[in-house]
Amino acid sequence: MLQPRLLLRQSSRSAASRYLSIQHAFPRTYATVVEPVKVEPAPQVVAAAGFAPPPKTQKSSSAFAMRTYKPRTPGVRHLRRPINDHLWKGRPFLPLTFAKKGHGKGGRNNSGRVTIRHRGGGHKRRIRTVDFVRMTPGKHTVERIEHDPGRSAHIALLNDEATGKKSYIVASEGMRAGDVVQSYRAGIPKDLLDSMGGVVDPGVLAAKTAWRGNCLPLHMIPIGTMVYCVGSTKIRGAVFCRSAGTYATVVSKDDNSNGGGVRYVQVRLKSGEVRNVSKDACATIGVASNPHYQHRQLGKAGRKRWLNIRPTVRGLAMNAADHPHGGGRGKSKGNVDPVSPWGMPAKGGYKTRKVRNPNKWVVTQRVRNQGKRRVK
Repeated sequence: MLQPRLLLRQSSRSAASRYLSIQHAFPRTYATVVEPVKVEPAPQVVAAAGFAPPPKTQKSSSAFAMRTYKPRTPGVRHLRRPINDHLWKGRPFLPLTFAKKGHGKGGRNNSGRVTIRHRGGGHKRRIRTVDFVRMTPGKHTVERIEHDPGRSAHIALLNDEATGKKSYIVASEGMRAGDVVQSYRAGIPKDLLDSMGGVVDPGVLAAKTAWRGNCLPLHMIPIGTMVYCVGSTKIRGAVFCRSAGTYATVVSKDDNSNGGGVRYVQVRLKSGEVRNVSKDACATIGVASNPHYQHRQLGKAGRKRWLNIRPTVRGLAMNAADHPHGGGRGKSKGNVDPVSPWGMPAKGGYKTRKVRNPNKWVVTQRVRNQGKRRVK
């Protein structure tokens, strides 16, 4: 009665040996591409924008691929990264970098006090000097797209065709090596003005200048265009929409009642806030690069430590002397509202600005959920 089982065991062993021989003949690759992850479709772009919009996703195939790895170790079992094979594999352009050293990596200010908790350690890195002002006119050629360890978006190394000077900018989604970008903050070039017959035609001007990666003053950008790296005033550089996948939309251009023309331009930020900015403030056409950054998974706690982030401990697990939620018998913070270690209410949407001191630049406040779950 045991004979069939022995034969079955022998046949299974022979099958396993054949499988091992085939596996040695064709070794597995380490990185693989997993099943698609569903995302929301990208918003539409006005045709007058003149640049290629971010990748559109149809309802039938609204997905993108993430790179995963075979679970040979526990640290790579849950590791997921966006696929960015176009990035530069070498070192950065060293003259535009400087080392990040000192106690500033630990979240401390100039007096040595910890102003940002949960910072410290981390891998050695160099700070990339990024040009957020972009006042230099003329054509600039994109040499390569690089990863910046200090920010979520990618950066592009530009080469000035006139002087050969190099600079870093925040790359837009879809920007690749060999592209040519320009800045029109210093004014409209003479050759472009002559091509329009000496008179500025808004439609022709937008068709020839509002291209992906170009930096323009906001009064030259058509309404409905998606922009990133948006400035606030004429003399400052970009301050809004600089992280990966963010953008703002030009909503309207406010006319001055005294007959002075456009003074402010209203832009809708990613949070839903509508804000007034100066008409001479800078803005770059397009969407900030690396839009799938938010879907990454680090896979292990050590990879978080490499990013200069230390563990976060719940206040409930602390002693009473360390946190208002600490202490007590069992897991209980008492019959009090959640607060920070210094007693500040931790509810979402808690406003600290005085009621009689509103922000004059904000036209429409962003939606606040007041600590409750948003209904989708």
